[in-house]
Amino acid sequence: MIHPSSIISASANIGKNVQIGAFCIIGDNVDIGDNCVFNSHIVVKGHSKIGKNNVFFQFCSIGEDCQDKKYAGEATYLEIGDDNVFRESCTIHRGTIQDESVTRIGSRNLFMVNAHVAHDCVLGDDNVFANNCTIAGHVHIASQVILGGMTAVHQFCHIGAHSFTGGGAVVLKDIPPYIMVSGTKHVPQGINSEGLKRRGFTPSAIMAIKRAYKVIYRNGNTTDEALVLLNEMAETEPDVKILADFVASSKRGIVR
Repeated sequence: MIHPSSIISASANIGKNVQIGAFCIIGDNVDIGDNCVFNSHIVVKGHSKIGKNNVFFQFCSIGEDCQDKKYAGEATYLEIGDDNVFRESCTIHRGTIQDESVTRIGSRNLFMVNAHVAHDCVLGDDNVFANNCTIAGHVHIASQVILGGMTAVHQFCHIGAHSFTGGGAVVLKDIPPYIMVSGTKHVPQGINSEGLKRRGFTPSAIMAIKRAYKVIYRNGNTTDEALVLLNEMAETEPDVKILADFVASSKRGIVR
């Protein structure tokens, strides 16, 4: 199941039923889980640990040295979970010693054509990154997030669960959970109601999140004033507590 034109390092660990197509290079210290598929022309460098059932389409570059100018060849890492799909020409870079030395990607994510994940990013599960998404270094993205095509995320930004960006969005601040953002000035556009419905949120939970959105964005409150009100709501609404905790912990500040 390994094409004879591919080059596999003697120190690489290849799991069961792994398919490696033509002209792939699997480097030193790469660990690949069972049932992964590498279609063709894919480069994987170490130290990279890849879980089970991941699929890589042609011309992906996985675990390459990062583009941070401070990087000086230190041993850094990439960890990828299970059941992810990386479409054509995706680029995923390892971490740096300036952070935790590791880039982490969860499970069941879809990376569409030409998506880029830079060093030290931490990505959750069940996310969709559409064509040409660019995620800069040290970005944290929770789970169930959709980034529209050509979204650009500035370094150190955090993006909360169930949020959504429109195509071409430029993200310079943190995006709280549930929020939709669009445009080059990352303008909030309400909550991701349709996405929440599809994921089983009850009508009452969605209504509570809508009220919380108004507290932050529609009622003229400062962030500190909004937090007081959100914490009061969070006493009876667990979904609002997730939102309140995110806003309280934001270091870059949230989109406004």
